[in-house]
Amino acid sequence: MVSSRCKSLMFFLVLALVVVVAFTVAGCAPKTSAVIKVASVSPLSGTQAAEGVAIKDGAQMAVDAQEATFSKLGFTLVFDPQDDQADPKVGVSVAHDLIADKEVLAVDGHYNSGVAIPSSEVYVTDNLCMVSPANTNPTVTDRRLPDVNRICARDDEQGPYGADYAVNILKAKNIYIIDDKTTYGAGVADEFEKRAKADGANILAHDGIDPGDTDFSAVLDRVGADKPDLLYFGGMFPEGSLILKQMRDKGINAIFMGADGMDDPQMVQIAGNDVIGAYYTTAAGDVTLTPQGAAWAAQYKAKFGIDPGAYSVYGYDAMDVILQGIQAAITNNGGKIPSRLQVSTAVRATKDFQGISSKVTFDDKGDNLYAMLFMKEYKTAAYPPAIINSSIAASHLMQ
Repeated sequence: MVSSRCKSLMFFLVLALVVVVAFTVAGCAPKTSAVIKVASVSPLSGTQAAEGVAIKDGAQMAVDAQEATFSKLGFTLVFDPQDDQADPKVGVSVAHDLIADKEVLAVDGHYNSGVAIPSSEVYVTDNLCMVSPANTNPTVTDRRLPDVNRICARDDEQGPYGADYAVNILKAKNIYIIDDKTTYGAGVADEFEKRAKADGANILAHDGIDPGDTDFSAVLDRVGADKPDLLYFGGMFPEGSLILKQMRDKGINAIFMGADGMDDPQMVQIAGNDVIGAYYTTAAGDVTLTPQGAAWAAQYKAKFGIDPGAYSVYGYDAMDVILQGIQAAITNNGGKIPSRLQVSTAVRATKDFQGISSKVTFDDKGDNLYAMLFMKEYKTAAYPPAIINSSIAASHLMQ
């Protein structure tokens, strides 16, 4: 029979052994690396989800490609995609959530300017860097917020570019304008109207519709009565494609032109053969036209099972700019995790960064000096339509 004293001694010996083993295991365990989160914010649900998901998937490709690099630097890179539903209120709510998560160092987004503008007012409260792949309204960068940047062109470049082509190349003299009353749609339509008037065109009317509308009989009856040479629409593809289809159903043969909100494969699905002969301007080129871009598009399709959307590569390049900026901020901070301010400063200093879609150099507003504009025409009912003209969008350099 073992004495109580022996039992106590054995208990303490076992306890000591457990403690030693625990410390040994803890000492041998790998240290947990610091987490760096980067977010994408775009519509992942609703009528604009196709382009929002395309941006998100492009951003994810960039993160996946950089995970090993960040691991070597001692950091775990985490991708945090968010759904703003193309709704300003939702975007602001998401922005507050991202601000509260201190591991988030930058945001790739948004798709809609009307969402980006109020959301960025939240980001700036804690120096959270934003690089937009697709926001074109001038206000996005004209506020000169140090944390807000974009790699695409602006509406005060896109609208005039479309108007010059409509009046000088397509010889449109009488033009009817419709917009969707959003920050983006009304903004690009206003810029189109100003330049078209300056070019000598007669603006018959400038009408508005509401996002989500599906029956445009009333406004198209007015269009038919005015007999324009060209109808210009400032807005998104769900409404614009229906306007195009319904105007053709009414026998209105005016040329249809839109802006980059029309740049989506669903335009063909909605309007069918009526897309033939339609034009739109866009800040997004055809990534497959260069060897590097074609290779990237093939990788995208292999990863996600679909061809990239119009702004997929811009989501990728925006995220790549962000990740390069974070790496620069880590270096500048002696290899330690940088602050949001350090990241924003490093990203704004981006110069001659060669992306897949274009080179990127930010000016003091956060605009990309190398942003491009393209004119596309549907020669057949197949996406993407043909690029028939392109230009460096440099008007902001003269402001």
